[in-house]
Amino acid sequence: MKKQVPFKKEIEFNSNIDEINSISLEHEITEKKDSLIAGKFILSGDYKMTMSSPNLDSFNYELPFNINIDKKYNINNSNIDISDFYYEVINNRILSVNIELEVDNVIEKSEKERCVEVEENQIETLKIEPQEQNEKTNEPITQNKVSSLFDYLEDNDTYTTYKIHIITENDTIESIIADYNTTKEKLENYNTLSDLKLGNKLIIPANDNQ
Repeated sequence: MKKQVPFKKEIEFNSNIDEINSISLEHEITEKKDSLIAGKFILSGDYKMTMSSPNLDSFNYELPFNINIDKKYNINNSNIDISDFYYEVINNRILSVNIELEVDNVIEKSEKERCVEVEENQIETLKIEPQEQNEKTNEPITQNKVSSLFDYLEDNDTYTTYKIHIITENDTIESIIADYNTTKEKLENYNTLSDLKLGNKLIIPANDNQ
């Protein structure tokens, strides 16, 4: 079973946005405890302030998220990935981002498992402390919460981190490989490179030494 978790955030820039030249997205899971999955999206790229500007300005934002999970689901063996991402510039000052997380291999617990958990909860009540607010690189931002219907992850689970890159008119396969320090073979494991078009999304796998 798969579950989709939507996330939306409007980011106000300190300067005018005429055109987004490049943009990429990655995510990190920072906490897995009881009924909470917490993490952050890392959004970065560069843009032009005006059409006639010869220079590009860079941006880098960290967008925290919390997923509150229904304990009737078990996702110990699940994978959390970004399934969709798109953005829109509003009023030349606000970047609206829409992200969809996908939790794969969600399994509903059996009645026996639920009864065992109820008995354990009667013995000990767990207290979950609120997540500290994260800050973006340029200025503080407000923490966002995303609600869903999942269980918790084990502390020893591992995660695959990757970036999402949106193709711009100046991009080539060679420039993307150089920018992300990856290889064409790795890109082909996640993407179809034969027919890339403006606006297509590329999954960029993390390097082993990162």
